[in-house]
Amino acid sequence: MSDNALKKIEEWEKKIKEWEKLAEQGDAVAQYNLGLAYYECEGVKQDYKQAVYWYTKSAKQGNAGAQFNLGSVYYYGEGVEQDYKQAVYLWKKSAKQGNAGAQCNLGLAYRLGHGVEQDYKKAVEWYTKSAEQGNAVAQNSLGNLYYEGEGVEQDYEKAFECFAKSAEQGNTDAQYNLGLVYYNGCGVEQDYKKAVEWYRKSAEQGDAFAQNGLGVAYYNGEGVEQDYKQAIEWWIKSAEQGNFKAKYNLGLVYYNGCGVEQDYKQAIEWWEKSANQGNALAQFNLGVAYYNGDVVEQDYEKSVYWWEKLAQQGNANAQHSLGLAYYEGKGVKKNYKQAIEWYRKSAEQGNADAQFNLGEAYRLGDGVEENIYKAVYWYTRSANQGNVRAQYNLGLAYYFGEGVDKKNVSKAYQLFEKS
Repeated sequence: MSDNALKKIEEWEKKIKEWEKLAEQGDAVAQYNLGLAYYECEGVKQDYKQAVYWYTKSAKQGNAGAQFNLGSVYYYGEGVEQDYKQAVYLWKKSAKQGNAGAQCNLGLAYRLGHGVEQDYKKAVEWYTKSAEQGNAVAQNSLGNLYYEGEGVEQDYEKAFECFAKSAEQGNTDAQYNLGLVYYNGCGVEQDYKKAVEWYRKSAEQGDAFAQNGLGVAYYNGEGVEQDYKQAIEWWIKSAEQGNFKAKYNLGLVYYNGCGVEQDYKQAIEWWEKSANQGNALAQFNLGVAYYNGDVVEQDYEKSVYWWEKLAQQGNANAQHSLGLAYYEGKGVKKNYKQAIEWYRKSAEQGNADAQFNLGEAYRLGDGVEENIYKAVYWYTRSANQGNVRAQYNLGLAYYFGEGVDKKNVSKAYQLFEKS
């Protein structure tokens, strides 16, 4: 051990002894410092229970820092049983004394509804108090509320201002968010180069979202020269931290062979990792891959498994695909009524293929009572979106005067031409 290290240990031992003596005499600052030492493992072995003991003594005497830290250990359940209400109670005491950290954490509690009833307006109120004192976390969080329009009227320009203030202080979340608003042109003129600049600042500090964003910029050549290998390097960094978007993107490059040798097996593996975290695109692609059997062994049951997961979340494409599986009896027992149910859910969200298939079901009487008028209704909705099969069938309806007010050969030929 170096002389400097030994000297530092001796200094800490001296401090601890001084604080212990003062703390036993009731000195609130010494009690707070001793709690912090036990919490952060400075000069003593880390001991959350001892930290709580000394924080409590100091907090009871009104020390704002101790109230804030004690609230935090209750919030995370460190050395005590987790208790959101107690955390909020202590943070309020600290916040009223002007502690910016406590004000910020109260904003978090109200935003998430932890220990209090969820209230975005109160979240804005506390984040604002903290942000005005320069708290970078609060500035970023306030920016998020303005960006999403939660508790305040949506205002991209104010969101940008908040992100910028926080980012300049080195907050990695804000740096990523600032990159995002520059990338999307929300509240500021779109500027891919500045987006990359802020993504990089955040990514180099280990932010997984920024690493993924930087990978996207390299992949698309936005703000930087297109470089698939750089994209992959950043996506791997992000994926290793669990980012499901990066995992999906890695699956995409292996599927397409961009920057790497095409490898369908690797593509499926990455998509499965992403899909298991709930990524909609990965779930849908897996369903398609297992259904078609062109890049992986065909397995209709697996395709239904992934489409059902996604369909239950309201995804219109998956709902249509699941309807098709039930209609054809692939991966599930053939069931026209179930097929119609999923077609309808998808069609009502505007999926043109589902609208066409629902029209077909009404024309043929599959799973529903045959009804040419309802068939024409759904053909029309689908045809208006450019579905050529719907345009052709709608043309037939006008040609023969079935399910329409009257026969119209001219309109029929117009539809035939479109199809």
